[in-house]
Amino acid sequence: MALTFGPLLLDAGIDPARALVIRHAFAQESEESGLTGLHADSTHAEILEYTRNQSADTKRFPAVPPGMWVVFIKEGGDQARLWSVVENRGEIANNGIIRTFDVVESDLMADLRNRLVIGWRSPRTWRMNATTAASYPVVGIADAEPIPFPGFDRLVLSHARLQAVMREHRYASWRTALASVVGIYLITDTHDGRHYVGKADGAESIRQRWNVYATNGHGGNVELRRLDPSSFRFSLLRVFDPSTPTRGIDAAESHFKDALDSRRHGLNRN
Repeated sequence: MALTFGPLLLDAGIDPARALVIRHAFAQESEESGLTGLHADSTHAEILEYTRNQSADTKRFPAVPPGMWVVFIKEGGDQARLWSVVENRGEIANNGIIRTFDVVESDLMADLRNRLVIGWRSPRTWRMNATTAASYPVVGIADAEPIPFPGFDRLVLSHARLQAVMREHRYASWRTALASVVGIYLITDTHDGRHYVGKADGAESIRQRWNVYATNGHGGNVELRRLDPSSFRFSLLRVFDPSTPTRGIDAAESHFKDALDSRRHGLNRN
């Protein structure tokens, strides 16, 4: 059975009944439209600007568009490649020709941007309800481009990003780097700013320790069990070669607990 677009929408948490699907084409708009067209070299910002400006003619664009727009770029005559998903926060201007909407990019389907290609059964139709597009076939999902490892001292990850790092092919170099070191890490609860200082030492690398957090959210730590891991932010305070004596890593952990006051005003119990 062929894969269709609908299951991917549902998997991303997008209700097709509450979403619009748009397919942009690289073409020059007529002067009467009041719109500036797109071309193959249009920047990401230009495509976003083009998306937020729509015709005031409600026959061309819904009078009350839904809150989520899934935006594609035309590819060939009968295909479309996912550009991004944007959240429509409402109309902010209307000059009788152009309606401008407050739209912001969403993280929904971010892992499929520029990778997902669907068949487009109606070549002349550039927008439709997602309930219609849900039946369109998935033509292909390209391999994700590898993402370069930013360096240990620049690593700041949400819990969702940490999960992606631990499972997705594009983060393979990140896993290799994290497997090569032990050290001291920091978890910040972004709800209230409290810190948890932890360590990976001995036979357990940073990758192995963080993989536990990616799996269960709390890593077995009592104070973290009752918290929502979606608010956690992970970073590294100091890394060591795996051959470093445990006592040196213990001393560094104690230092950072004192420096960040994570025992009295944070999430460390000892």
